[in-house]
Amino acid sequence: MRCLICHAGTDCFVDAALEIESYCCPHCGTIFKDPQIHQTFSLQKQRYDLHENDPSDEGYRHYFQHFLDWVLPQVGGSGSALDFGCGSSTLLADMLTGKGWESTAYDPIYHPEKGYRNTVYDLITVVEVFEHLHDPDATFGMLVGLLKKEGYLAIRTEFVPGSTEVYLHWYYRQDPTHVVFFSPGAFDCLCARWGCIYVADNSKNMLLVRKVLSGTK
Repeated sequence: MRCLICHAGTDCFVDAALEIESYCCPHCGTIFKDPQIHQTFSLQKQRYDLHENDPSDEGYRHYFQHFLDWVLPQVGGSGSALDFGCGSSTLLADMLTGKGWESTAYDPIYHPEKGYRNTVYDLITVVEVFEHLHDPDATFGMLVGLLKKEGYLAIRTEFVPGSTEVYLHWYYRQDPTHVVFFSPGAFDCLCARWGCIYVADNSKNMLLVRKVLSGTK
């Protein structure tokens, strides 16, 4: 099977604990589960409904503050922002608004209004979304298309461990809605395809890219 990101050939391996086949790309480091086990939209919603995303919870607020403390000093200034895939809560968009950004939140389940497509943004945040995507290449390209030139895409997702052996003991893969896992190299490939530069990552779960050119796919 071809890699979802760089389209190179992949190596198939069995995740015995989950009783599924998965694929590892030796070129960009992406690991993804067999697409045949992708859940329907309704089954995914049942899982997401279990999330307890209370905007008044200090731990939840701290989670987003930690993300913003890493992202915003590198972006600088303020402008228009979109939180894509926000879930049931608009807390991150609200926090950006409190920091002087004109912010919009979108989620296909909980905040499905598609008016967000009618503008372009200085910053798009995508927190704990990419691991759920069935077509991450297309989604990355769509989001870049919503950025102003020199706009930023800030992503949070757990970076895949360095080997399939470690991956097979990794908690993050156990969520059935988590179907694709990225290395920094995978996002570097996406940047090259869609006219961005890879700005920085924190070596664990956050990265920042900047749009510099029209898409090159």
